[in-house]
Amino acid sequence: MQQLITIVRILSFGDKLDIVGVFKKNRNRILPFTLSLLFAFILGCQTFGTQVKSTEILWDTYGIPHIYGQDATSAFRAFGWAQMQSHGNLLLRLYGQARGRAAQYWGEDYIDSDRWVLTMGVPERARVWYEAQDASFRSYLDAFANGINTYVKSNPDAIDDEVEVVLPVKGEDILAHLQRVLNFTFVVSPEQVAGISTSESKAGSNGWAIAPSRSASGNAMLLANPHLPWSDLFLWYEAQITAPLLDAYGASLVGIPVLNIAFNDNLGWTHTVNTHDGWDAYQLELAGDGYRFDGKVRPFETKTVSLKVKQNNGTLREQPLVVKSSVHGPVVSEKDGKVTALRVVGLEQPGVLEQWWDMARSQNLAEFEKALQRLQLPMFTVIYADREGHIMHLFNGQVPVREQGDFQYWRGQIQGNTSKTLWTKTHPYEDLPRIIDPPSGWLQNANDPPWTTTFPVAIKPDKYPSYMAPHFMDFRAQSSASMLAEDEKITFDEMVKYKHSTRMEFAERILDDLIPAARKYGSELGQRAVNVLEKWDRQANAPSKGAVLFAAWAEKLDFDEVFSKPWSPDAPRNTPDGLANPQDAVKLLETVAAKVEKAYGKLDVAWGEVFRLKYESVNLPGNGGDDYLGIFRVVNFAPSENGQFQPVAGDSYVAAIEFSTPVKAMALMSYGNSSQPGSAHSVDQLPLFARQQLRPVWRTRKDIEAHLESRQLF
Repeated sequence: MQQLITIVRILSFGDKLDIVGVFKKNRNRILPFTLSLLFAFILGCQTFGTQVKSTEILWDTYGIPHIYGQDATSAFRAFGWAQMQSHGNLLLRLYGQARGRAAQYWGEDYIDSDRWVLTMGVPERARVWYEAQDASFRSYLDAFANGINTYVKSNPDAIDDEVEVVLPVKGEDILAHLQRVLNFTFVVSPEQVAGISTSESKAGSNGWAIAPSRSASGNAMLLANPHLPWSDLFLWYEAQITAPLLDAYGASLVGIPVLNIAFNDNLGWTHTVNTHDGWDAYQLELAGDGYRFDGKVRPFETKTVSLKVKQNNGTLREQPLVVKSSVHGPVVSEKDGKVTALRVVGLEQPGVLEQWWDMARSQNLAEFEKALQRLQLPMFTVIYADREGHIMHLFNGQVPVREQGDFQYWRGQIQGNTSKTLWTKTHPYEDLPRIIDPPSGWLQNANDPPWTTTFPVAIKPDKYPSYMAPHFMDFRAQSSASMLAEDEKITFDEMVKYKHSTRMEFAERILDDLIPAARKYGSELGQRAVNVLEKWDRQANAPSKGAVLFAAWAEKLDFDEVFSKPWSPDAPRNTPDGLANPQDAVKLLETVAAKVEKAYGKLDVAWGEVFRLKYESVNLPGNGGDDYLGIFRVVNFAPSENGQFQPVAGDSYVAAIEFSTPVKAMALMSYGNSSQPGSAHSVDQLPLFARQQLRPVWRTRKDIEAHLESRQLF
């Protein structure tokens, strides 16, 4: 029977099965007996399908939609409706920005956003991408947009008046938003182009895959754990989508109509932000009104678009935006006679959403890789595990084929006067770093390069171009690998426990040098500071005393200068180490200790007194911290008030999955599954976050209905 189901899955596309087409196409491949069973099975499925009178959404008590679609089109429509119910105001604002018309809708604050989107050509390209979709998948995008529009018609008071100007939403709006998120935020952002790094733009992630050989149960396990800002286009949305040949559970970024991280009964995957370079800034050599390229002067391609800005009195001010482009791409900077043009991967790959959709429909590694091989997704590592026990790490992305230079060279500004530096192709799937079923039995990625995904090293860097990825392993990745390497048989509960580890790998590495140095060189204040650090548990848990002092000291260090022994690929999990200048380190500790004592009245202030989980109406003692400290449970805090800090990024969606029978899964959406004003689900999971707990995932109708909040029929 399983073989028969597989045949149906391979031969079927879209919402309905073409029985005659199946027969004509496959009559020489399918045995008559199997074909007769196939006909019976298909007819049974279609007969059953006619009994499903409507699509429904079952909302559980955490505000998670479980969508049961009569067909794929209905599932997309329901998912659009669900996202509006949970994140309607945000979704419409994001779509307005993706159109490049946010300043027209909401005023001066959005001029920079519109200028970036219009310069990058997002709206025009979205229309091209829309027309390039497969006809059936284009209808799915239209259905998602229809769900958005229908929700507002049915619930006119649920959405803020100021964002309703974006309506009606069209299929191309979805693709414009997708481009803005993937190509022009993750691959490259305005801040990166400008050379600016801010805490608000931090994006990271953890991902684990554990093979049966290292699992206590003998089942493969997967840990999904993206770290993104807790606002704007980075918000995750948790959902289950069930339709013909699909029953997937996971999360998507708000406004994306398919699951980006997901699992089904047979397999699952997560993404991490990889060390991928998919953009280049080219410095052009001006000549008259053009630029030099291969010894000739070329004219800029120029177009003028209208940038409209809403004034305080409601009128529109229209200003022209001149967009210049070279052979490299659009000009993003003109200053002091220097002109910079930007080149970005993925602008001719419009099939990202359909690829994700088919990844979720896959039932084994072969089907999953077939979807991956399209290489529509411009970046993100893939960490994979399945019921058959396979695990995989893929350094996924559209990596330019370059004639020269290493990774560091291409991170700088590139001379744009020669075709020798102008890449025009990207590497095929088989060129990308990838490992399936390593001898170690485990894979990890914590935003480190693919070379350190497991030990012994399974992906050898010397087999790839030097520009493919850099060479480093930060403290968080070292902590990640150590937890996996040091436990021969990992239980599901242990995996969940390890996920919440707040141990500071940096503290474990450096305190054996700092403490004796402070004993030798420290003043009375330095001695008291060392007393606190000696008693500290090396954790960033709410009651941990000493973490505040250590983190304040670490924040002031120059990590390029502080160590006597730099990081080495020969000792990737034990370096860097040692203090290059112990006396300076102690002096800095005393300076920081004086500030901590002044601010909080004591040196041993508890972590949770200073670092608070303050989000909307909730204010709880915090745990976790910045990843540069080597904390696996990442929470990025920003100054709040009264010397306290509040979360702005970090652990957002977490899913722990074991491919047992049935699948065992637990999850958490740190900030809740809704951002709509007045929603009960905007902060309802934060207390679990504070207690370092996950909640059970309800996937069967029986479990969902046992925890049912409401039901909607379509």
